[in-house]
Parts: sequence; C-alpha cells; structure tokens
Amino acid sequence: MNILILEDEIPAYEKLTLYLAEYFGTDFMQDWSRSVVEAKVLLSEHQYDLILSDIQLLDGIAFDLFDHINISSPIIFCTAYDTFLLDAFKTNGIAYILKPYSKEELSEALRKYETLIALPKHSRSLNKEVFKELKELITPENKQFLKRFVVKKGNGIKLIDTETISLIDACGDFCKITDHNGNINSISQTIGTLSDQLDPKMFFRINRSQIININHIKVMDSHSKNRLLIILDGIEQGVITSSNTTPAFRKWVQF
Repeated sequence: MNILILEDEIPAYEKLTLYLAEYFGTDFMQDWSRSVVEAKVLLSEHQYDLILSDIQLLDGIAFDLFDHINISSPIIFCTAYDTFLLDAFKTNGIAYILKPYSKEELSEALRKYETLIALPKHSRSLNKEVFKELKELITPENKQFLKRFVVKKGNGIKLIDTETISLIDACGDFCKITDHNGNINSISQTIGTLSDQLDPKMFFRINRSQIININHIKVMDSHSKNRLLIILDGIEQGVITSSNTTPAFRKWVQF
C-alpha cells in the first residue's frame, strides 16, 4: 500500500514511521511532506491508499489542501487539537488520534482504516463542508488558546499561567518552560503541540526549538546572518532567532 504522511515535526514523523513499520511490516511505501505546498505536488502526481496528517503544517493548515485537490483517500489525523473539534470527522469516515499518541492508539486507527476500505468507494468520500467548518473553528479569531500549564510535581499538581512564561525550550518529546522569575518546569508535550495551543499574539516560535513570550522581552539586538539576539525576563542567556523566522518575527513584534 502507498501512504502519504503530512507532518512538520521531524520527531513526530520518525515516531509515526516506526509505528507504521511495526504494524504493516514491509508491506507499504510512503511519501512525506512538511508543508501544504509540497503536499499539493505529491497529491497531484500520486494516488495514496491512506493519508496520515497533522493539521498544522509549516506553511499553513492541512485543510487548505481540500480547496484545490479532490481527495478520496481515507485520512487519519494525528494532531494536538482537542477532541471536541474533531468529533465531526466521525461522520465522514475519518479517524483521528491526539498527540502525544501511543502505538496502541495508532493501531486502533489503522484497524478502523482497514474496516473503512472494505466499504463501497462512494461511502468514503470526503465532505468538504465539514473541513470548511473545522478550518473556521481553528482560525485565531475563534480558537481557544491554552491559559495555563498543568505540571505534575512530587507533592501534587502545579498550575502555571501561560502569561508568566518567558521561554519554552524543546527537549525531544517534552519541553522545559521558564517563567519570568527563572523557575523551570517540564511538561510532556512537544514544541509543535504547544505551538498550536498558544496564543500567536503572545507567543512566537523564533527557531526550531524555542518559543518566546512577547510580554517578557527585555532587549533585542542585531545578530549575525540577519538574526536577532533577544534577552528575556528570568533567562540568563539570550536566545537567537533563526534566519528563516527573523523577517516574520520583525513584523510580529509590531502588532
């Protein structure tokens, strides 16, 4: 079988391919895209038996694909968005799993897919109106963003308001969050997952592994190769934007 994976996070992609290999063995081929633009090219040139897709990609959301390309392949969404948002998928023969998902959860979704492909082809067509409604729900104007982190500690559970966070650092499958007083805590979510859940008016992903809070920027200065050095509340060492994100970041801080 031929599978298309739409996933912008490299660790998430590697995890997904590992689970697929354990489920299907060598009985599948795959293509991978991290962006809407690349995915459009692949979908215009190839037919896929199954698509596994995150919602947020590098250059937009996966729903943008359906505005330009007719897709009849079953889709399993592997996403950080809450269950209530994706309940509509159930009526369209689409499975979803929420990050961070386990091998068992993916296997259950794949079993649903194997049941689905036994249905007549017309029964598995995608309802574009559903995707249009979901796209509207996750626009910044309508989306509900994370207001606090829930952190498990040895003596109980700690709540940390997102407004107090200066910096988020990626550490593989988890992240370290540092508040404006320099206190550090760990949370078991990837930086891609958190990026989807945080208010884009307050937080910006300045490079592949760091997110900062605009309200805790103390100083900004030019750095080499069109990058910026940023000093944050509670952080001893400055952080640096990537050359790719610097232009967008310069515009972002003005609004």
